[in-house]
Amino acid sequence: MKNDRKAWLYLLPAILFLGFFMVYPLVDVLIYSFEEGYNSASQTYAGIGLYNYSYVLHDPYFLQAVKNTFILVIITVPVSTGLALLISLGLNSIKKLKELYQTIFFLPYVTNTLAVGLVFMILFKKTAYTDGMVNLLINLFGGQSVDFIEGPYWAKMFVLCFYTVWVVLPFKVLILTSALASVKQDYYNAAKVDGASSFRIFTRITLPMISPMLFYLIITGFIGAFKAYSDAVALFGTNLNAAEMNTIVGYVYDMLYGDSGGYPSYASAAALILFAIVLSITVINLTISRRNVHY
Repeated sequence: MKNDRKAWLYLLPAILFLGFFMVYPLVDVLIYSFEEGYNSASQTYAGIGLYNYSYVLHDPYFLQAVKNTFILVIITVPVSTGLALLISLGLNSIKKLKELYQTIFFLPYVTNTLAVGLVFMILFKKTAYTDGMVNLLINLFGGQSVDFIEGPYWAKMFVLCFYTVWVVLPFKVLILTSALASVKQDYYNAAKVDGASSFRIFTRITLPMISPMLFYLIITGFIGAFKAYSDAVALFGTNLNAAEMNTIVGYVYDMLYGDSGGYPSYASAAALILFAIVLSITVINLTISRRNVHY
């Protein structure tokens, strides 16, 4: 009994911290989302109901943000994870200069995202003086120049997905390289003695052994992609609605602090819708992982 009290005493600072900075804000957001006609200046509201959710779900800007976010998630998570696995397998097979290559691949992760975004904008942006380096390469192979920053929707989405993959790739390479290094060599030696092919070794030994790390990267990749905002700002500026490149998190920010902001009730409703989407996808991934992840 005395030890239990001592344990709770040790946990008390963490419980108070989490309660004040996590639980209380979540409850506050939930309350805001049901307050109709909320006035930020007077801190008053007209009633309680589901109008805020109805408004958000019928707002064209929110629907555009949902579309952009889902496209970003569907493309960048599998592409970045697959590329990271291929690069990690290549790095794991290199003996000489392995540490140097690992450092080179990890450099984009420690670089400021806005700085990387400016570089990407210079590479892809079409100006009065130049069409950008990417368009110069396209012209070199006989193609027509494309305005990737202010042009058609598909071009802007391509740049956003490309940029997102570039930013998240180094972290995934680092995790998977460490996971591959932790696989015992005895398994590979035994498989080679039995005459197993490289593909069979990969599917029967490598993938099952690193599946927990792969699952971790997929889960965090989904969550990170759904929370994307700074990537879009770095490429297309702060007026993402005009560029048709806003995300759900960007919509929440605009409702709070943007030019048309000052609507915490709408922002809270959008934030809870995002929470429900992320929670649902996480639960689905956890259900699938029970069969395919080997701990």
